[in-house]
Amino acid sequence: MKRPGNRLPSARSLLGSALALALVALLACAPPATASPPSPSGGSADPRVTVTQGALRGRSHDGAQEFLGVPYAAPPVGAARLRAPAPPPRWTGVREATRQSPACLQFSPFGLSDPAAVSEDCLYLDVYRPRTARPGARLPVIVWMHGGAYSQGTGTQFGGRTMADLTQSVVVGINYRLGQLGYLALPELGREDALRSGSFGLMDQLAALRWTRENIGAFGGDPGSVTISGQSAGSGSVCALLAAPSAAGLFHRAVLQSGPCTLLATPDVSEAQAQARSFAARAGCTVAAEVAACLRAASGAALVEAARTLPTRGPASGDGLLPVAPARAIASGAWNKVPVLIGSTRSEARFFVALTQPYLTAEQYTAQILAAHGAAGPEVLARYPVAKYGSPYLALSAVMTDSTFACHTAWTAQSFASQVPTYVYEFDDPRSPTLAGAQVPGLDESNAHSAELAYLYDFTMGERPLAPEQVALGNRMKRYWAAFARFGAPVVAGQTPWPPTSAGGGTGAGTAPVLVLDPAATRTSTSFAAEHSCAFWRTQPPRPL
Repeated sequence: MKRPGNRLPSARSLLGSALALALVALLACAPPATASPPSPSGGSADPRVTVTQGALRGRSHDGAQEFLGVPYAAPPVGAARLRAPAPPPRWTGVREATRQSPACLQFSPFGLSDPAAVSEDCLYLDVYRPRTARPGARLPVIVWMHGGAYSQGTGTQFGGRTMADLTQSVVVGINYRLGQLGYLALPELGREDALRSGSFGLMDQLAALRWTRENIGAFGGDPGSVTISGQSAGSGSVCALLAAPSAAGLFHRAVLQSGPCTLLATPDVSEAQAQARSFAARAGCTVAAEVAACLRAASGAALVEAARTLPTRGPASGDGLLPVAPARAIASGAWNKVPVLIGSTRSEARFFVALTQPYLTAEQYTAQILAAHGAAGPEVLARYPVAKYGSPYLALSAVMTDSTFACHTAWTAQSFASQVPTYVYEFDDPRSPTLAGAQVPGLDESNAHSAELAYLYDFTMGERPLAPEQVALGNRMKRYWAAFARFGAPVVAGQTPWPPTSAGGGTGAGTAPVLVLDPAATRTSTSFAAEHSCAFWRTQPPRPL
């Protein structure tokens, strides 16, 4: 892997650019596959279900049953490109559902191990259920939304077999359109949709939820007990769904992992429209009356190239789909209120700093902090001295972790906690594997952004398998998540009690309880805000992404 040089961006620009690239490794190396066409019924012991569109034949795998590459919307290709998703077509006979679909077209290929199979025909989902599940079982449902800065990724990287079988739940992993195919706020496109929106990726997620409500009962899931769950940009998608009026009633709980709503700010429509105009111009589409047809006629490769230096920021706020930015909607109380489980990893920013400037010197660290934080720079250096952390890499990682993910998680949690039951965690395994291909020799990348994913899903991008005690932690986490999905509270017999947080904590002096997920001793802590200096960071100018 080619390593970057010692650049000196500001802390905010470093995190912003890193998020635009991050999780690409997560999204990687889905095996080449295509959605299987319908096939005649034959003698087979493989599991079958019938959904609205027709019959499906899945397979048994590792103790669970899975139905892969199931279409939840019509292919968004040709004249359907850059339009709201349409219902999936029906089929005759029995459709094979034993291979995963391609990833959606990738707009930020990173090079660690990008998906091998990509296509614009990508609106498919995977369903995992326990081996004993039957229609009418009314099992809790977890709908997973992958991360990748809204521009990279695939739901196929996150198998739900172990979660489903261990916890008697149904797990649904989805793909949704990415980059400017998923988020393009051109008025010419918005006029074609009743909501006047170009956030097609968010529309895809809504379509997947509607499909789930209509069909999950056939798999043994309960359409009245659906939890939306996401990490990084996937968590940002959860924030958007919480604020989107058209999502009301489609889900009943929400899990936000490493993507607090106060951090992942949405662009407003005017800003997003200006960015969309710049993108269209780079794609050679400059005539307003022809811009939609021009973009639909362009090759996928041309669109990816036009977006190379214009990364999308995800769904825009201020249109009919997302009238108000999620953080504002939640603070105002005008949102789709459901119980919330939210958290982060202990050292989120280690991943980003390792990818962008792993060999930072003490002099460069000092210069960067002073440039990024202005008058507060000396105090930041006093609070985060290199000597305390052992290296400039670890010191900068701590600054960025605390000022962004950790404290914004605390602040977002407090906004939720004043209105709904809210449960907060911190993942803290000092020996957690990092991502395959992302390890920098000599750097401690444990507890970094995405570290928890291998503990919750059948995720194969870790640099090494989990050790037995880490597998045990992962099983405890799966049970907490599934209990939350089932009851709206992560109450698991025989596991450490997880108390809800309360309104008013999280400002530094606050003592809101946080469950620390540690393989040695899962425990409740009341010092999360103090450990991450949230009272100090609350006084600094906001730095949302």
